[in-house]
Formats: sequence, structure tokens, C-alpha cells
Amino acid sequence: MIHLQTTAFLFPGQGSQAVGMGHELAQAYPLARRTFEEADERLGFSLSRLMWEGPEAELSDTINTQPALYVHSLAAFRVFVHLYPHLRPAAMAGHSLGELSALAAAGAFSFEDGLRLVRRRGELMKQAGEQHPGGMAAILNLDIPTLERICAEASTDGEVVQVANDNCPGQVVISGARAAVERAVEKARIAGARRVVPLAVSIAAHSPLMQSAQAEFRRAVDETPMNDSFLPVVGNVSARILTSAAEARADLQAQLTSRVRWTETIQWLAGNGVTKFVEVGNGSVLLGLVRRILPSALGLPLGTAADFAAFERALVE
Repeated sequence: MIHLQTTAFLFPGQGSQAVGMGHELAQAYPLARRTFEEADERLGFSLSRLMWEGPEAELSDTINTQPALYVHSLAAFRVFVHLYPHLRPAAMAGHSLGELSALAAAGAFSFEDGLRLVRRRGELMKQAGEQHPGGMAAILNLDIPTLERICAEASTDGEVVQVANDNCPGQVVISGARAAVERAVEKARIAGARRVVPLAVSIAAHSPLMQSAQAEFRRAVDETPMNDSFLPVVGNVSARILTSAAEARADLQAQLTSRVRWTETIQWLAGNGVTKFVEVGNGSVLLGLVRRILPSALGLPLGTAADFAAFERALVE
């Protein structure tokens, strides 16, 4: 049985996108369909058509991926609020881009203002990737202290690599200058990494290579009207509750070049009474990470009509 007092809602980031995302939800719920239509109108092009029909390469362009994930998550959350107006999760968190979705769902800013900020974030990250191409790699079965040491040894004054995503124990992503990433990958293999997976990206997210986007993104966050959230949101950078609009701004502004502390985020939620997790939006990538962090936790996706039916059953069983 799902008890919302012990349940956290999670919002996915890049890597969770897929052609067809949100289509079934829009067909089943008029409110979801109106959310996609509102996004299309605000953006000035049919994002929903790209989400539902592809092509995949265009959907996977960060400039489109970020608003696509945001809109799907907010559409699903709006449906949840409509169906269960008296239910609220104990807390929320989002992975990277998903932090913006979580903050919008928590009332920190409007859907429209959040969409504008998400689109701008995608534009700036893409520009930074074009100006300063880098790389990312997933390292399996090495701990954070070992990878921090490896990244420090692989970095030089002009080529830096750092831990970008602490996703779960045994799965860490490093990011930075391509040559530094390659050096770190070799050192990780020597140190006993079970597997090393170079990621097919040119954007070195959550690394110093995003610094060229920092000033403009800081300005975009500052220009976004923001309120204190009415639901607790755990920030990526702090891995703690963002208690005010000022703290939310600071966490978002630091995010581009800072580590996503996902393991610490889930551990913080668990330490504060959360035992169940609902992934709001496309897919269940985050639930897979949660299972690695908290093997006993219950997880449910909430992005399709079938997911809502399963959620309803979990509420009453």
C-alpha cells in the first residue's frame, strides 16, 4: 500500500527520453493533452509531435530533450493533482534537469516560467558543448573517494575531469575535457573498475566545461519569478531540502558545474522517513538507481495511463 506520508516523488533527467513519451497519457487525460498543447504554444513549435513521432536524434538533442522531459513530468503531476487533490508526497527530488521539474511541481515557479527556463538551460548547455567539447563516462564498481583521486590525478591545469553524477553505489559518471576523461578511464580500469562505459555525448555536463554557460544561466534563473515551494524539494547540489526561493535559485545556479549528489539525496529522504518512491514522467531510470541505494524501497512509475491504474491499486491494496 502507498502512504503518501512516507513517499517521495522523483523527476527524471536526460537519458530518460524516448520517442512516444507522453502520447498515451495525453490520449487518456484531457488535462495532460492541454499541458502538451500549452507547451507547444509557448515554445512556438510542436514539441509534442517531436516527442510522439521523433526523429529520435532530434528528440535527443539537449535543446529538445530538456523541455520534453519537463513537460511530460508536469503533465503527469497535473493529472495526479487532479485525480488526488487531497494527496501530496512527503518530499520531491529531481535528477539534474529533473530538479527544475520538481521545483515547478512544488510551486516554486509557474509551468510557463519553468518551461522558458528549461528551454534556455538546454540552449546554453548545447552552446557550451559546441564551444568546449568534452566527454563523460560511467564507471562501475569504484567508490567515490577512489574516483575523486583518479580524477585529480587525470586533471591538468587546462584539462579537468571530475565526478559529475553520484548515481548510486557502484555507478558513478565522470565528466570533463575529453583527454582528461580518457586518462581517468584508463586509471579506473587499472584500479579495478568492473566496467567503463564512455557516453555518447559531446556535452560535459556538471563539469567546469559548462562554465561558459554559467553567467547566462545565472541571469536566466535570476529573471525567473520564484516562490518558496509548498512541498519540500531536495536539491542536487546540497542534497538537502531547499527551504526558500533563494536556496532554490542558488542550487539551480550551481548545478551546471557541480556534482549531482543522487545517492546522498535518496539517503537523506530515507533518513527522514521515506520508504517509497514514485517516478513522475517518462520511464523508470531513477527507480532503478533507488533500488541500488535502498534495496528494500518500493518504487512505482507514474507517466502513463497504465501507471496511474497501478498507482490506484497500490493506494487501496
